[in-house]
Amino acid sequence: MADNVRFTLNDRHVEIVGVPPMTTLLDWLRDQRGLRGTKEGCAEGDCGACTVVLEREGRRDAVNSCIVLLGQLDGQSVRTVEGLKGADGGPHPVQTAMAEADATQCGFCTPGFVMSALAHASNGGTADPEAIHEALAGNLCRCTGYRPIVEAMTRIAGLAVEPPPAPSPVAPRTTSIAFDGAFFAPRSLKELLALRVAHPEALLLAGGTDLGLLASRERKPPKAVIHLVHVPELAAISATADKITIGAAATYEAAAPTLIEAFPALRPYLSRLGSRQIRNMGTIGGNIGTASPIGDMPPVLLALEASLTLVSKRGTREIPLDAFFLDYRKTALAPDEIMLSLSMPRLWEGETFHCDKVSKRRDQDISTVAGAYRVRIRNGRIEDARLAFGGMAATPRRAPAAEAALLTDGFAAAIAAIEKDFKPLDDWRGSAAYRLQIAANLLRRLELRLAEPGRVLEVEAL
Repeated sequence: MADNVRFTLNDRHVEIVGVPPMTTLLDWLRDQRGLRGTKEGCAEGDCGACTVVLEREGRRDAVNSCIVLLGQLDGQSVRTVEGLKGADGGPHPVQTAMAEADATQCGFCTPGFVMSALAHASNGGTADPEAIHEALAGNLCRCTGYRPIVEAMTRIAGLAVEPPPAPSPVAPRTTSIAFDGAFFAPRSLKELLALRVAHPEALLLAGGTDLGLLASRERKPPKAVIHLVHVPELAAISATADKITIGAAATYEAAAPTLIEAFPALRPYLSRLGSRQIRNMGTIGGNIGTASPIGDMPPVLLALEASLTLVSKRGTREIPLDAFFLDYRKTALAPDEIMLSLSMPRLWEGETFHCDKVSKRRDQDISTVAGAYRVRIRNGRIEDARLAFGGMAATPRRAPAAEAALLTDGFAAAIAAIEKDFKPLDDWRGSAAYRLQIAANLLRRLELRLAEPGRVLEVEAL
């Protein structure tokens, strides 16, 4: 069934006619609607100049419009800087705070900061410096004038910013929809699996924080995609006494509370995974499916003994994450399969979990090396360990030689064994020698954490 993309923009319903669903929201706003407050800075979701807000389920979530495709917005509600106004019809409190704090500066990035500030204040964000830093980590100021922007954020944090307006919603979809015969949006797992067989060439689209680059930076939008986020099973999140299960299309923001409750060390780690804008759209399943050797989440999941549920019309199978990554950007996912969910056991008694990320920048940067470690200690002795690293090989991988050495001879032997596990490549993020040294140092940090958990546990990722 062919149809047109429909969504709400600044409280008004719009229907997209004659514009491909693979067009980015940013291009459509500027070129088709003349809404040029939203800017293009980097075209890859890094700078935040293109930030708009999705209003959904009583929340306002900042997203990067440069990597969101129009097809993803069907049924959504979007607000741009032009759609802001106060209760009296004048400037919105966020706009007033930015002006009064002299935070507008050259003005290029200001609309993006305004929208991120709106989302922060509307969702109960506080004036705590760390909270403000995290809220603005996805926005870059080219005037290097963050002080007045932070001051404006401090003024509006905690204010009673009105909830998202509630215009009459566009008609909800109940069955699978196809836009332009190329953008498929199934509403059930059965429909999704049938589409996967019928269109094996189509790319699987969840948050689009990676795939969206084809349309934005590369200017070569995909010819066909299957959008996964409306299939209930792929968005489900559950926690039992024994394990955590996350749907492959659940966003990081949705999954974070469950993950952090089970594994508290993930709180600082996840705050550095992309930005608020990226986490509002990006999915853990997408991070796994791209099979990048420098993805942030795979080393964590390897250390946590994660397994994947893969499903096709042929049936369902479980596969340990260790066996999923085959080679550089190659996985065990069959052409007719989709990733349904990932599961990981909770920590057993006596187990501890830690993780680290080393990158050139603290925020908005891919790992040079990422490490994650699940260790079981009984009677003062390490009796089991899972050590995993990213950025050290063609795939995210465990370190079996270091694990074995740790159990038999301790940390000094494990550190020495790292060279047996990995032969990293040299690239612009770091030389092979540098990466080996980082991995060794991270194991030394783990030793200190285990020896003095009260003191070292608070140390965040590098």
